[in-house]
Amino acid sequence: MLTLVLALAAGLTVLLWSADRFVASASGLAGQLGLSPLLIGMIVVGFGTSAPEMTVSVFATWQGNPGIALGNAYGSNITNIALILGLTALIRPIAVQSAVLNRELPILLGITLLAAWQLYDGTVTRLEAIVLLLVFTVLLGWSIIQARRHPDDPLAVDSADSLEKSTPLRGSSLLWLLLSLIALVLSSRLLVWAAVGLAQRAGMSDLVIGLTVVAIGTSLPELASSLVAARRGENELAVGNIIGSNLFNTLIVVGLAGLVAPLPVNPVLMLRDWPVMFGLSLALLVFGIGLRRPGRINRLEGGLLLTAFVIYTAVLIQWQ
Repeated sequence: MLTLVLALAAGLTVLLWSADRFVASASGLAGQLGLSPLLIGMIVVGFGTSAPEMTVSVFATWQGNPGIALGNAYGSNITNIALILGLTALIRPIAVQSAVLNRELPILLGITLLAAWQLYDGTVTRLEAIVLLLVFTVLLGWSIIQARRHPDDPLAVDSADSLEKSTPLRGSSLLWLLLSLIALVLSSRLLVWAAVGLAQRAGMSDLVIGLTVVAIGTSLPELASSLVAARRGENELAVGNIIGSNLFNTLIVVGLAGLVAPLPVNPVLMLRDWPVMFGLSLALLVFGIGLRRPGRINRLEGGLLLTAFVIYTAVLIQWQ
């Protein structure tokens, strides 16, 4: 038991370190290649902060634990909105003025509905996984077009400020990118092995382990980046990190895991967890766009999101 706990802690520590190095090196390389700050913020950083979920879910599926793969992806989405944005808004209210984000919020809700359609029949097939990856490719192209059309968008300004304040890595960005990717893979395998072992010892399903311990652990890069962005007053970047990460989780993480092997869906996922993810995505849309006022997540709304996370986690533990 102690060995599994130590392995889980070690795997998570290396995973988070390598994810941070991956984001820094990828951002540096993208800047050298001439990518705009908005694209780096939306795509490169979004991909990097979702790298833990991606590698963990792929290896979980490969090792025969699809519950961890789906639980990690959807649990991370729930954690990103309820815990991370809730905590960030409690520390500092978040104003949402970016036209790019206002267009992405309804897309996030639509992608969440697409996930329900794929989960409904009890399996995410390889064909459905390919659909997810194709949808992501279309969104990627759309994001590139939007970045070129709106160079002065508040999200672009925040992204540029963040890149200027970041500490560059010493040495080659490409070398750091490769090293961090190797560390991501190795630490993910260790983390999945430890999580499965602990789940079996505690009598918990791999789905619940994926929704709780693994999801919260792999969401720590988003927590760190959002808190730093909020502290600097980069409101658009704090929300953009979460939207980008959730899109990556639903499309890329589940898509890649489904390519490795078809993913059987625990019926409780549709009954309990997907409605929570949809409700939080809808709340983020309402808060972010603002129906009768400018888009803003204030401290009261942040507190509501955080309360929803606490209640959901308590229900999750009691549902065993």
